[in-house]
Amino acid sequence: MSNDLRDLYQETIVDHARRPRNFGPLPEYSHQAEGFNPLCGDRLTLRLKVVGGVIEEARFEGVGCAISTASASLMTEALKGLSEQQAEALFLGFHSMLTGGVPVSGSLLGKLEVLTGVREFPSRIKCATLAWHALHAALHAEKQPVSTE
Repeated sequence: MSNDLRDLYQETIVDHARRPRNFGPLPEYSHQAEGFNPLCGDRLTLRLKVVGGVIEEARFEGVGCAISTASASLMTEALKGLSEQQAEALFLGFHSMLTGGVPVSGSLLGKLEVLTGVREFPSRIKCATLAWHALHAALHAEKQPVSTE
């Protein structure tokens, strides 16, 4: 990865960490899940408003490191307008991108590719995937908080 591209990715992550999109309560929601990363203390609640199988709104609340917050912010932007099945495919693709699984086409991930650099810091992968595990739990109506451990 070139230094220019790495700098752009870092700027995007810092921007989303400092000014997270879709942060705050969602009074009318249909799906909810909580996530916790005991390693660093990141904690979030994800709420989705799903109508007719399509995610109309996605918001999160909580506290976390820059990577965790940026990942949740980018994720909630990407989810709006997706079907539940598309959101599940996005979860699988994102998780695969960070954990070195099956390569995923860039067109599926789009802007989320800015988080690929997290792979270089294995201890931060759990920070980046916390919101995504909460998404998976919300889509499957899991009631227990999810943990990255």
